[in-house]
This record gives sequence, C-alpha cells and structure tokens, in this order.
Amino acid sequence: MSEVSPHGRLASLTLVPHATGLAAKDFKSDQEVRWCPGCGDYAILAAFQAFLPTLEAPRENIVVVSGIGCSSRLPYYVNSYGMHSIHGRAPAIATGLAASRPDLSVWVITGDGDALSIGGNHLIHALRRNVNIKVLLFNNRIYGLTKGQYSPTSEQGKVTKSTPFGSLDYPFNPVSLALGAEASFVARSVDSDRKHLQSVLTAAADHQGAAFIEIFQNCPIFNDDAFAPIKEPSAPGLIRLSHGQPVRFGPDGSLGLTYGPYGALQAVAADSVPESQLVVHDVTRDDPTYAFALSRLDNRDFSHTPIGVFRSVPRPSYDSLMAAQLEKAREGGEGDLAKLLAGNDTWEVG
Repeated sequence: MSEVSPHGRLASLTLVPHATGLAAKDFKSDQEVRWCPGCGDYAILAAFQAFLPTLEAPRENIVVVSGIGCSSRLPYYVNSYGMHSIHGRAPAIATGLAASRPDLSVWVITGDGDALSIGGNHLIHALRRNVNIKVLLFNNRIYGLTKGQYSPTSEQGKVTKSTPFGSLDYPFNPVSLALGAEASFVARSVDSDRKHLQSVLTAAADHQGAAFIEIFQNCPIFNDDAFAPIKEPSAPGLIRLSHGQPVRFGPDGSLGLTYGPYGALQAVAADSVPESQLVVHDVTRDDPTYAFALSRLDNRDFSHTPIGVFRSVPRPSYDSLMAAQLEKAREGGEGDLAKLLAGNDTWEVG
C-alpha cells in the first residue's frame, strides 16, 4: 500500500508521527464541517474517514488534494496532510506528488464541475498516464458552491440559474469519459450506500495506478433528489456489479443483460434466454469495450444504472516507469542534469 507527504500541510493539523492502530476518529480534524444540511458530502466524508484506517498507513503518509467546489473542502476535515488547491488542477498537483513520492497514498477529491469543465484535460491525462492517484469525483449534476448553475453532467433541458430556458448541452458520462481515457480502474458508487462505497474505495486503494470513482452525491439545495430513483437498495433500475457473477437486477434478479446488435448491452427477462447468454461481469478484461458498453446503459430515468467496479486491469503506473527510467539513466552515467542543460546548443561567452 502506498502512502502520503508533508507538502501542502493544513496549518490546523497536529499529527503524531508513525501512529498505528488508527480508527475513524483519528482522521477527524478539529475543523468545523461546513456543508449545507443534508448534503451528501457528509456521508462521503464519514465513509472516507472510516475507510482510511484500513490503509494501515500513518496519517503523515496520506494526502488529500482537492480543487475548488463544495466537495473540495474535504481536505480540511481529514486529519492528514492535504491541499485545497486550484480550480480543476488537483490531478496535476497530485501527479507531481505521486511521481516524486511513490511511498505516499494520494487521493484527489473533486466535483463534476471542477474535474470535467476547467479540469477536463488534467483529469483525462492523469488517467491516461496511469499515475498512482485515486480520484473521487462527487457528481451532483450541478454547480453548488457558486449557487446552482448547470454543470457538465446536468441533463439536457435542465433549468438552472444559468440556463433559465433549459440546458442545451449534452452531458458527460463520467464513467464513459474515464474509460475512453484508458483509465485502468473505473468504478461508481452512491453517497448513501456506505458499505458499497467503502468496498469500492478498498478496491481502488489496492489498485496500482490511477483509480477513478464517480460518486453520485445529492445536493439538497440546488438539485435535490437528482438520484432518487436509485437511492433505495431495492431500486429496480440499480445494477450492482459483482466480478465473476452474471449481471442480474430488478425484482428478485428477474432481469439480466445480453449482447445486442453491434456489441451494445441490453436488458432482458433473465428466464427468457439461456443462462449461458447472460453477461458475466468481468472487471479484468483488457479491452475496455465491455466496460464502456456497461457505462452506456445509463439513461435519464435511471432504468438501468450500474454501480461497482467497471474495470480493473494491471498496467505499469507512470511513477514506477519514471523511477525505472531515472535509475537506468543514472546507471548509464546519463544522469548529469548540468551536462544536459549545457548541451550542444549552448556556448560560453567571454
């Protein structure tokens, strides 16, 4: 398990070096938690704080980097090292930290506006490079901190303060976007399902390389009940993915998935086809086509909404490849920075 560093330390934190036997309370800072009453961020924070002791790493070896937005206040509330950074740039800052300190556990907290609008390029390239960071994207389908404008994940027709006649934009699907960027680990969870969220966090922590988790998060002030159709454990459209198991959902598992035309996935009555035709979930498929097809089941009415791990494949992380490259250069005597800077295109005057 990797760990995290003193860079960007929050002034309010007091850390005990190399503490062991930590509990959730040890990851609660002395800062007042300031979100709107009923915000889903509270549930995510509690789940995250309860999960962190399972890393079995001292607090000074865990860092939480955020951008700008309601979700990005989270580092203040976690008693570890962290940084409330620049709008959209949290993946870039986390990349520098993870690449220079491979002993650290680096977590990025971001939102749908922060990560997918101004931060879109930073996010996709961190995932493409497979930097050893874990990205938690809180998706409430609205801009909350700036008081209710539509975001890159707001549905078409969404009436907000900035779209009084309805949004014209076609929204991003964060899971599809991450898979399109060749992320080696992609998952989704829900703020109100603590057990499921913590299981996904554990899987992400165990993954070497970039991990991307979309978390459906309720904003009770500006987009209340946006995910209500799948909030109940028995919601008919909720598809709980389990590696190695046939994909079954609906009342008593009466529905399943099969392949339709051109490789798309389609929902069918499970007893209407042979068991062998039902899709068995496999997160380890190197080709992301299957995981992408799963992500395309999403629709506006949440009639087919998968949660869980979509993809988890081994691939060398950027930081490990960089470290190996630097070591090879040193061994070959090519590690002289001054010589590199003063190469053939430089000369001395006088």
